[in-house]
Amino acid sequence: MTTVTLPTVPPPPESRTGALPLPGRYTVAPGRSLVELTAWYGPLPVRRRRVSLAGASLEVSPEAEHPEFRFEFDGRELRAALTTERVEETAGRLQLTADLDIDDVAFPVLLRLRVVDHTDDRLLVAGTARLPYRLLHRATGFRLPWRLPATRLRLLVAAEFA
Repeated sequence: MTTVTLPTVPPPPESRTGALPLPGRYTVAPGRSLVELTAWYGPLPVRRRRVSLAGASLEVSPEAEHPEFRFEFDGRELRAALTTERVEETAGRLQLTADLDIDDVAFPVLLRLRVVDHTDDRLLVAGTARLPYRLLHRATGFRLPWRLPATRLRLLVAAEFA
């Protein structure tokens, strides 16, 4: 009887855990994002418009408890900035508790992002936030055209941080 020793597979190099890139500051290159605002009236979408993304950044710091996402929207329908306060990571998803700043008034938002792809120096995410229109209007003064009824808004964000 002959004993054969099989080659062993070396363990993968020690890598980071989670879906975030290594510590550093990342931005979204022009043309590498998509932002869409959809107005809903009950179960029906009544208006869907693209919103331009003026800038987006992600700062991952080893000292900070949570990474910081910042999205700046500069569309005709939505001029605002979304800045995170807290980020929770679960099973390939990021849940961002953030403030949507419209005319210097902060409105709390929950943005759920799915991590599509990530490497040590890149992060591709896509996700949505649902906003109750009446509460948003009362708190910030944000208004859709008068002829457009809406009960809620959906903000869709897809971005590649590199």
